[in-house]
Amino acid sequence: MEATGTDEVEKIKSKFMSAWHNMKYSWVLKTKTYFSRNSPVFLLGKCYHFKTEGEFRALHSFQSSSAGVSAEISGNVEEFRKDFISRIWLTYREEFPQIKGSALTTDCGWGCTLRTGQMLLAQGLMLHFLGRAWVWPEALDMDSSDWESWTSNTVRKLTASFEASLTAERDPRVLPRPQRGPASRSWDVSEMRNEVYHRKIISWFGDSPPAAFGLHQLIEYGKKSGKVAGDWYGPAVVAHILRKAVEEARDPELQGVTVYVAQDCTVYSSDVIDRQCSFMDSGKAGTKAVIILVPVRLGGERTNTDYLEFVKGILSLEYCVGIIGGKPKQSYYFAGFQDDSLIYMDPHYCQSFVDVSIKDFPLESFHCPSPKKMSFKKMDPSCTIGFYCRTVQDFEKASEEITKMLKSSSKEKYPLFTFVKGHSRDYDFASSPLHEENDLFSEDEKKRLKRFSTEEFVLL
Repeated sequence: MEATGTDEVEKIKSKFMSAWHNMKYSWVLKTKTYFSRNSPVFLLGKCYHFKTEGEFRALHSFQSSSAGVSAEISGNVEEFRKDFISRIWLTYREEFPQIKGSALTTDCGWGCTLRTGQMLLAQGLMLHFLGRAWVWPEALDMDSSDWESWTSNTVRKLTASFEASLTAERDPRVLPRPQRGPASRSWDVSEMRNEVYHRKIISWFGDSPPAAFGLHQLIEYGKKSGKVAGDWYGPAVVAHILRKAVEEARDPELQGVTVYVAQDCTVYSSDVIDRQCSFMDSGKAGTKAVIILVPVRLGGERTNTDYLEFVKGILSLEYCVGIIGGKPKQSYYFAGFQDDSLIYMDPHYCQSFVDVSIKDFPLESFHCPSPKKMSFKKMDPSCTIGFYCRTVQDFEKASEEITKMLKSSSKEKYPLFTFVKGHSRDYDFASSPLHEENDLFSEDEKKRLKRFSTEEFVLL
């Protein structure tokens, strides 16, 4: 009886906390993000220029008017808008199916680093299936009305959240699709193929147990490193969880992708190439694309500004898939920069569950209508950098280019991380098995993950 009573108390406590977080992260603050006309803007390897008279106008929800702006300038702005909005945005969600082993139906207040990790992986998959040049054809339809409609529902959600948290479990609610006029554009074969992959990639990150990279699956893999739902995750731990999630994914479309996580700030080239040349589950030999994740620290308690040029250089590379980072107590997905400010997508906004298993599920809530900027000085030193290489040749080229960048940007004796020829076992490191029947993480991995867990910053 005593245990049952304790369980009930924990459930009520969990419901109150969920209600509070749902309220806290449902507000949308209409902050404005300013971009200078004099400096280029970089977004995941692409460069944009906003040259016009005076300070470049604020971008809020990407509202713009072509009046007084030349066609050339307007074109650059439009290209940036389309490119940014086309990135996949994954935020806090509420009312999704209950997480196994807990009473939680939301990740508000604790899941931000898992969300930024999802965004980085999603960008890698977009490069793999769609290419860097792809943009969502409906990106420019994301206007302020969508953002306003989400904001206008907030007060109603505030009241309902407390009421529903104390009653029976709610059925997952699907975010209503904004009403638009009839589609006037026709889609060619290539666009239709791309839209299929666009939806498929998003569906892999759905908030339900079957989704390969959904929150439910990531939490299950996190349990192997001592994490449970409601815990705070750091960038390095999330990197290892993403690697396991990709390894264990059974969708045939995902058999051509693998993830490598650097060991102690070292990328062992032969280990990476071995992963790329490993056999597919179908039994056919083939070269896999690889997403390389490098957990690093950009300083001690605070970020060392000497690393600014290196971070900017990384985000300028076409094969960069972003950075899992943030500022103390909050995780962000960094995707670009202008001058000494980083451009990021923020997961700290609570949206309603979307059932991605239904046909033509709404896409709008998976694309961010407004960019945010933050001074590099405010960045927390703990982060994970991501790269995508389609072939072995791409990896070799990337490692050479990044090595040169590391050497030129390092004022210290040792660079931030290194590429080393050979295998990790050649340097007396235990190589991690690709698959283990009884435990997803080796003992060596568990030790590293516990160490990372004590060093990292994500605490709300």
